[in-house]
Amino acid sequence: MKLILTADVDNLGAPGDTVEVKDGYGRNYLLPRGLAIVASRGAQKQVEGIRRAQDARRVRDLDHANELKQALEGLTGVSLSVKTAGTGKLFGSVTQSDVASAIKTAGGPVIDKRSIELPKSHIKSTGKHGIVVHLHPDVAAKLDVEVVAAS
Repeated sequence: MKLILTADVDNLGAPGDTVEVKDGYGRNYLLPRGLAIVASRGAQKQVEGIRRAQDARRVRDLDHANELKQALEGLTGVSLSVKTAGTGKLFGSVTQSDVASAIKTAGGPVIDKRSIELPKSHIKSTGKHGIVVHLHPDVAAKLDVEVVAAS
């Protein structure tokens, strides 16, 4: 079965790659989970869109990573408004994608949510929290995100 990957799959390929897999693996695992689409002429156009989106998020090189680090560390006013109980404890938690959208809203660059490292994997209380963003194997930016109670 010939498929086009829409997400990164271990030991198989990256998004946009056209791969040949056994019928059962494709039909029972990759397709239902949305990790791949059946290869066709129309699907090739989707691959181009996937690659363009991936290139926009990708850090090109060390110099580009350092530029992004400067932009992130110079960013002030990154805050998230969330529902809380009376004690300051959140209903739910703040995730990596919430932080990525808060950075973008505060005027920062578009950051891939997988590169964001949260303290203790999720934030579950209000206040300032230190976030680390891994931009490159050699470059990591640190910034503070303030979680505030929604009114």
